[in-house]
Amino acid sequence: MAEGEDKSEKTEPPSQRKLEKAREKGDVPKSQEIPAWFILAAGLGVLAAFGPAIGSGLVRELSVFLSKPHELSLDNTGALELTAGAIVRVVMVMGLAFGAIIAAALAGHFVQHGLIFSASKIEPKLNKLNPVEGVKRILGPQGWVNFAKGLGKMTLVAAAITIVLWPRQSTLAMLPAIDPGQLMALYREIAIQLLLAALAVFALIALADYIFQRQQFFNRNKMSRREIRDEYKETEGDPMVRARLRQIRQERARKRMMAAVPEAAVVITNPTHYAVALKYEQGVTLAPVCVAKGVEAVALKIREIAEEHGVPIVEDPPLARALHASVDLDEVIPPEHFAAVAKVIGYVLTLKQRRR
Repeated sequence: MAEGEDKSEKTEPPSQRKLEKAREKGDVPKSQEIPAWFILAAGLGVLAAFGPAIGSGLVRELSVFLSKPHELSLDNTGALELTAGAIVRVVMVMGLAFGAIIAAALAGHFVQHGLIFSASKIEPKLNKLNPVEGVKRILGPQGWVNFAKGLGKMTLVAAAITIVLWPRQSTLAMLPAIDPGQLMALYREIAIQLLLAALAVFALIALADYIFQRQQFFNRNKMSRREIRDEYKETEGDPMVRARLRQIRQERARKRMMAAVPEAAVVITNPTHYAVALKYEQGVTLAPVCVAKGVEAVALKIREIAEEHGVPIVEDPPLARALHASVDLDEVIPPEHFAAVAKVIGYVLTLKQRRR
């Protein structure tokens, strides 16, 4: 922020260049609730599609701990080998679920801002190790907002879980007496219902949080009028320099235009406000070409040069205004003016022949 400039001066929306710079630094609108929703959706999909297979696999791999506990070796290395083997078998059974959850988490970030790699996000920042700054972040406005969001999210999820489980009080009380094979199917059914309820709640939470984070992002990147001017100078150049260059180009174009007036066949005027110089060589050019035009001072200069070099000057106000408005430099006159210009050039040629 420039010296003497505070947030109250940042009233203008961010420019596209400012947003691009923020993206290069890894600063984009993102909500952590959207990846959470994707993870829940992936868990629900895996549970609905492969729940029975995963459940039977877990029952098969872990039932040995309940059916044959007396055969388990728990000596010095036996416990470690037993634990490692159980973890490997569980990972093999749950591998698809773990993969789907990881892919869903990555997709939740990708749909918000695409693929971004910014080294600035992984640079160590010493101010984050300062406990005072940490307390300020926790107790600051953003910390209270995060606390309110977490409390609201927990309340909504708890309400959804209560709505799902309340009608099943009697079933839940009988869980210890249910056969393990049937227990997994019941767990799957209840889990699907819980995930559906949580998914609906998280969809609302994620949408509201993304709108909030996007608004915070744009407010964070607002610009002051001074920043807009500085950015304009940086991208487009200093307006004074650009105006001077434009003036130089106009002067050069005017000089080239005035140098072409002596070669014109006729100058049509209004009589002083407009002047259009047309070049035409009988048998060489197919139609008259505009080599110079202007109004006011430029028109007077064209007349002056034409008089110095003996170029005929014809006063025809309607034709002069029409040509000035419809034809550019070095362009052939429009077909609708052929007849009127032909009469003027014919008149000029007749005068030349009489003088000869």
